[in-house]
Amino acid sequence: MWQDEILDEIHKIREEHAKSFNYDLDAMFADWQKRQSEGGREVVSLPPRRGLIGSRRAFNSPLPHHPSWGSAMGGS
Repeated sequence: MWQDEILDEIHKIREEHAKSFNYDLDAMFADWQKRQSEGGREVVSLPPRRGLIGSRRAFNSPLPHHPSWGSAMGGS
């Protein structure tokens, strides 16, 4: 099987980072935010683009919907 050396390196770095925080997602996220704020780059937050989802219903639906699921799965 073909292996991508770059992806292998990324996975190794991610694993080392996670391990250094004992796999605590809150601590990892806090570290990412700290690094981001210290990085000196401007952080831009853009509003969501409605066209990518398709319709407003996707935002309001509690579960994914497929007609064959019936009402037990949130269908109509």
